[in-house]
Amino acid sequence: MIDSRALIDPSAKLANGVEVGPWSLIGPDVEIGEGTVIGPHVVVKGPTKIGKNNRIFQFASVGEDCQDKKYAGEPTQLVIGDNNVIREGVTIHRGTIQDSGITTVGSDNLFMAYAHVAHDCVVGDHVIMANNTAIAGHVHVGDWSILGGFTAVHQFCRIGAHVMCGTSTVVLKDIPDYIMANGNTAKPHGINVEGLKRRGFTSEAIMNLKRAYKTIYRKKLTTVEALAELRLLAQDCPEVISLIQSIESSNRGIIR
Repeated sequence: MIDSRALIDPSAKLANGVEVGPWSLIGPDVEIGEGTVIGPHVVVKGPTKIGKNNRIFQFASVGEDCQDKKYAGEPTQLVIGDNNVIREGVTIHRGTIQDSGITTVGSDNLFMAYAHVAHDCVVGDHVIMANNTAIAGHVHVGDWSILGGFTAVHQFCRIGAHVMCGTSTVVLKDIPDYIMANGNTAKPHGINVEGLKRRGFTSEAIMNLKRAYKTIYRKKLTTVEALAELRLLAQDCPEVISLIQSIESSNRGIIR
């Protein structure tokens, strides 16, 4: 299960059933849950905690020091959940003391080749980051979101739940829940209808979310005016409450 050519620090904690391939490096203060498979030529540095049944492919760098120039070697953390797939060349960095000190990755995510998760990011569950997607420091990505290949997200931006970003999208402001976005810079292109159907949203919920989208983007209302109308719509559609919350929590403003 542990290749003889792997280098594993004595303080690292590997649960039963963990596999480590040749020439991989597992550093101190690393904890890896049962069933996780570390391929060849992988570097995992700590403090890092990796959950169960993850698969990390060759040349990935997980838990490395971040690229923030303010970082001065503080013992910040990376926490990764269960059942994630981290493909070739992916980089996931630990946090900084300028934020919570923790980069957090949920469960059931797919990070395609050469994706980058910077310091202090929070990635939810069931997220797909396609090849060469990069999210800068302090970015939050909601559950079930898909970021197309070469998507670039500015620091401190928030990507809502069930968002779909097209290839090479440049995100400089927050994207509310359920929105499809594309372009440089990102512009809204309706509700992610196909994604919502696949996840079991009812026709009524999708119809109400379409109405909410028109309220935000087609009626030429200010954000405050649009939120007032959305609160009325939310009385009959709880899904709209999540959309409202994603707008209200925005610090950078939402894409328009």
